[in-house]
Amino acid sequence: MDKNTPREETLAKLAKPARVALNVLALCFTLSVFGRGLGESFTVFLKPISESFGWDRAEVVSVYSLTALAGGLAAPLIGRLFDRSGPRAVYSLGLLLLGGAFLVAAHSQYLWQFQLSLGLCVGTGIAFIGNVPNSILLGRWFGPRLPTAMAVVYSATGAGVLILLPASQILIDHIGWRDAYQIFGIASLLLMVPLLLLPWRLFSTGSPHLAKSAAAELVDEGWTLVSAMRHHAFWALFSTFFFTAIGMYAISPQVVAYLIDAGFPPLQAATAWGFSGIVLLFGMLGVSWLDGIIGRRPSVLFSYAISIAGIVMLWLLQWYPNFWLLSGFVVCFGSMIGSRGPLLSATAMKIFRGKRVGTIYGAISFGSGLGSAFGSWGGGLIHDWTHSYNPLLAFALVSVLLGMIPFLVVPALRR
Repeated sequence: MDKNTPREETLAKLAKPARVALNVLALCFTLSVFGRGLGESFTVFLKPISESFGWDRAEVVSVYSLTALAGGLAAPLIGRLFDRSGPRAVYSLGLLLLGGAFLVAAHSQYLWQFQLSLGLCVGTGIAFIGNVPNSILLGRWFGPRLPTAMAVVYSATGAGVLILLPASQILIDHIGWRDAYQIFGIASLLLMVPLLLLPWRLFSTGSPHLAKSAAAELVDEGWTLVSAMRHHAFWALFSTFFFTAIGMYAISPQVVAYLIDAGFPPLQAATAWGFSGIVLLFGMLGVSWLDGIIGRRPSVLFSYAISIAGIVMLWLLQWYPNFWLLSGFVVCFGSMIGSRGPLLSATAMKIFRGKRVGTIYGAISFGSGLGSAFGSWGGGLIHDWTHSYNPLLAFALVSVLLGMIPFLVVPALRR
């Protein structure tokens, strides 16, 4: 039998880490599809729950706001737990929280029960299988290619929306929203079985090549959370996450309801918004591709311009509810939701690299959770006060503009 040449043996050794890296990427993508899809499915449940109990928009949207707030509050804890206990414990806890929360929600009768289960527990569960642990784990395998890897994972939000929003509407139409939540809870718990059987010791190690490079380049610069919070880049990234999330999530929870009020049938409204998942993939990859061509700052500013165009089209839809404006809104606004996330994650990982990067990045990500909570709650409150979507859209537009400002004025983000 012929023996492998030294070159073939070298290629074989390189191929295995590459395959493992792709497996890790697939795992992070799958968990993000599931988590984000479940979280965004609340936009479809908003009307049936509101009609079942006679609650106003702000009361129901408060559940969604708590989901975002819980995810933001949990982010620093998740980063620290990941640094100390590894990904297996983090991801398993997330699925356990999701399973229990949806089963409780299926039998809830009072607003506080929904706020506790669908709000706090679901938000924390999504965060435990979401962008903070995924960014840290993928950083160990992809290094300089982290923005591209994170673009793929961030696009899972879109895939989850595309799959679970129409599926949620179909389940609600056929079996009711309570049984739909029960199915979500059982599916979350069942997913824990294959998750626990994965080779976590191998996944946690990271790429040997990257580990050697990191050691050679003395990557750990000694950052701690306290020292990072004294640096202007920390607060610049925090504020970008915060204000952008306000703008995006003031609109997102109410998109399906807005389209229904504009005259679109419920399933068509849910499906149209679900198709944002397709364009989100291209938006994520496109902005990350532009990052390598024209640089980070121009790429981020371009993404903001597209988001603003989407908000304008959504505003016009209330007077001109037609296919072309709807498609333009879905393409522009949908493709840019979270499109800046991979670039912001990579920027944070680069500036604050070291052993505490999980904790630091988790603290920065709190801005996103806080902004999402404030934006969705504020959006619902504005709609209830004014009985109009126009002030809500103006509020979202101003917030998006504020989120863009750090990339115009902060030195660390302009380079």
